[in-house]
Amino acid sequence: MDSQLNLFSLKEQRAEVRDQKSEEQKISSPISNPPSPQIKYNSLEEAKSAAMKCTKCILCKGRTNVVFSDGPENSKIMIIGEGPGENEDLQGLPFVGRAGQFLDKIFASVNLNRKEHLYICNIVKCRPPDNRAPEEAEAKACSEYLQAQIKYIDPKIVILAGAVAVKGILKMKDAKITKIRGQWIESKDPLLAGRKIMPILHPSYLLRHEWNKAPDSPKAMMWKDVQEIRRAFDSLLLT
Repeated sequence: MDSQLNLFSLKEQRAEVRDQKSEEQKISSPISNPPSPQIKYNSLEEAKSAAMKCTKCILCKGRTNVVFSDGPENSKIMIIGEGPGENEDLQGLPFVGRAGQFLDKIFASVNLNRKEHLYICNIVKCRPPDNRAPEEAEAKACSEYLQAQIKYIDPKIVILAGAVAVKGILKMKDAKITKIRGQWIESKDPLLAGRKIMPILHPSYLLRHEWNKAPDSPKAMMWKDVQEIRRAFDSLLLT
């Protein structure tokens, strides 16, 4: 009887060791990265030309202008917003309304500007009606243009302005922008791997809370974030 119990105990121990090794292999095994997106266009110019005449979603029916981008194509910093508003639709440039002007002031406070340092674009290139957030199907229709922008601009720093941009780029469905803003986030997407990615509060959100002068106010948080962006930019200049 004792020998049978000992044999049973030995079998249990061996089974436990096998299970433990199996779990260790699961933990240590590298998680396969998602496949790299197939870039449809051979150049940024080709992508822009296609976007200018795009009719892939319903947003094309209400646009005045396609809003592709602004800023130099050798920028180290790319800012991605959600979509054009009324002023952007009229001028064909991103972030030129009141919120955009505030964004310019924010970055000017650390001596960064769209003429020299910032390439600015959006998740979608046409204005959603009533300035609503882009729908998933609309963002998907525009994704090939944004992928081309990321590939050919090849920014070292990617700034996501607002929760819609975070959701579209990092695929976070329930992104709490006030919780993750100011943090450098790594992405396993091959198109984004190796880039420094930071969510920030959308400038329109800051304008809605401009009255708040507390040390932990949205405006104070943005000041901290833009200083960190400047430090990251300076570190690139040293490499």
